[in-house]
Amino acid sequence: MRTLREAIESAKKAGAALGHFNISDSNQLKALASASRETGLPVIVGLSEGERDYFPLSHAKALVERYRADGLELYLNADHTYSIEKVRAAIESGVDSIIFDGAKGEMAENIAKTKEAVAIARASDRDVIAEAELGYIGQSSKVLTELPEGAALTEEMETSVADAVKFVGETGIDCFAPAVGNVHGMLGVAKDPPLNIQRISEIAAAVPARLVLHGASGNSEADIRAAIKAGVCIVHINTEFRVAYKTGLAKGLAGEEVAPYKFLAPALEEMKALIVQKLKLFAGR
Repeated sequence: MRTLREAIESAKKAGAALGHFNISDSNQLKALASASRETGLPVIVGLSEGERDYFPLSHAKALVERYRADGLELYLNADHTYSIEKVRAAIESGVDSIIFDGAKGEMAENIAKTKEAVAIARASDRDVIAEAELGYIGQSSKVLTELPEGAALTEEMETSVADAVKFVGETGIDCFAPAVGNVHGMLGVAKDPPLNIQRISEIAAAVPARLVLHGASGNSEADIRAAIKAGVCIVHINTEFRVAYKTGLAKGLAGEEVAPYKFLAPALEEMKALIVQKLKLFAGR
């Protein structure tokens, strides 16, 4: 199987993007594997700190390896990691990539901590992709009633090209997640704000790191297509995936069925349908 770095570069050359989806249990992972099998497309499986407190990386790693043995191209990412200790623990657990998230702090501190995370990734005996963020876009992957307080939601607050060049240059990260009008979570009462496609294009042209779009739940298909065309190579979806799970589970629990594999079936179908649609979108199909 290709390395994650090779898969990212292949997507970049094809003008496409890889799909990254967060999980917190084996049912979500099963839905991702099923969608990957149907589409023949790779999937990045992400677990944030909170998600891996509930569903340990060791469990996710074992299941991902099993799916890989069946020929599926799945990669494991330690998403939104806030401490160097947890960066080290995740890499030792065998992840393919790590995201250090210091976006809420000052830029100088973010750079310093990110450099530490990159050094740990480089010191491993594997090709671990190191990613970091610049620009705060909120932290909750849920349906929102209002936009996150303090998020970079004006052009002046978004990640500038100059700051992106400085951050990527000083940290040496492989992948970079800027604030470009995106937010974690998705609005339940209105459409999410439009992405700053021009800023994405400018940053992509100015830095060697591959760009990642976080918080893409709630963004329009047109905006996501434009972001990928502008240089985004990985797209993160979490909230929409969770909503699909809950919607399908509600359908399964509405009847009298008590066998878990039966009342969970609608949830798996709902999740798989969403992932297939997103993977095809990201691949330009």
